[in-house]
Amino acid sequence: MSLTAWLEQTLSPRARLAVLGTGTLLVIALFFPLWRITMFANQFPDGIRLSIYAYKLVGGNGGADLQGINILNHYIGMHEIQAADFVEMKFIPFALGVFLLLGLRTAVFAKVRDLVDLTVLFIYFSAFSFGVFWYRMYTYGHQLSPDAPIKVPPFTPPVLGHQHIANFDVYSTPGVGTVLLVAFSLGLVTVLVLTTRRGLSARV
Repeated sequence: MSLTAWLEQTLSPRARLAVLGTGTLLVIALFFPLWRITMFANQFPDGIRLSIYAYKLVGGNGGADLQGINILNHYIGMHEIQAADFVEMKFIPFALGVFLLLGLRTAVFAKVRDLVDLTVLFIYFSAFSFGVFWYRMYTYGHQLSPDAPIKVPPFTPPVLGHQHIANFDVYSTPGVGTVLLVAFSLGLVTVLVLTTRRGLSARV
């Protein structure tokens, strides 16, 4: 099968419904955190938490933990963590809405090429967003004030996993929102693979 013929294949009704179904995950993801950061220390045995949503930051303990984290960061010269610094929070909700519309377009026009466009663009978007998040963590840990009361070497807070920073154990894990976005991309890839197999079987 030529590339052109493959791209011009028509999606089955079941595949179109699957694309619509996975699109709902984009909407649901907005209501759950994309990432969670938890910090433990002797003075915080229960941990202090920060949840990062697509459009806001929410501290644990009714929001008090974010203030507590910023107070701790002040002592080591780190900039205050605030939503205004996360420029990705300005484009992620908009981008998810665009991908939802592209999913509707794919279901309506029902061509493999539309599904490929949607899948590739979303993977690029995900990789870019993760890179921006890593850079944000890097700048927070490397742009420390030289006048800070407590001196620590420049560091990058963990984007994924565990890291010991000063007297804190910091854990960074994906939230439910990220799991839903991964499920969306895997759903698109699955539909693409099954559609390709169906096309190949029809030619045998």
